[in-house]
Amino acid sequence: MKRILLSSVAITLALFIANSSSAQGLRLALHAGANMGKIDGKSFKDEYKLGYHLAVAPEIMFSSKWGIQPEVMFSQTNTSSSTQFEDIYKISSDELKDVKLNYLSIPLLLSFRPVSFLTFQAGPQFGILMNKQKKFLENGRDAFTDGDFSMLAGAQINILRLRVYGRYGVGLTNINDIDNQDKWKSQTVQLGVGFAL
Repeated sequence: MKRILLSSVAITLALFIANSSSAQGLRLALHAGANMGKIDGKSFKDEYKLGYHLAVAPEIMFSSKWGIQPEVMFSQTNTSSSTQFEDIYKISSDELKDVKLNYLSIPLLLSFRPVSFLTFQAGPQFGILMNKQKKFLENGRDAFTDGDFSMLAGAQINILRLRVYGRYGVGLTNINDIDNQDKWKSQTVQLGVGFAL
């Protein structure tokens, strides 16, 4: 199922980019950078931990000021469980002491460029969990849901073909796949650089 979904997303993006070639400007950019991520919830430590992201980002401008930027991004979120995890779930917190979640994320950002060197961006992002924390064998379920829906907002500095950006992302869905005792929601700060081809 996951392969079919990934193939569908790739084909849709390819068709979208091909059909957008008549737009005022179309450039493909490659992005890389750092994620400072955490999971909100009593079960996890209230601290940001370092991860990374890599992305392919078509820049499609419909006018001198407005455009969209659909992306395909590999993104890693790292976090640690808190001492309350054991109290809530009656399972040793060592089972989820250090957590690495790898997502294939698909942001669709609306771009507003008031001047040529500055772009403001905002929009939704859907993340598909590529690895799952295979724990909690007692109940046969995984700890995290397959997907995460979030909203992103940020700014990008454009210097010729160089891109320097910062974004903040907040998760809107509960990614706890155990039960509803504790709501888990993602938060991410992204800092990165890109190069437009």
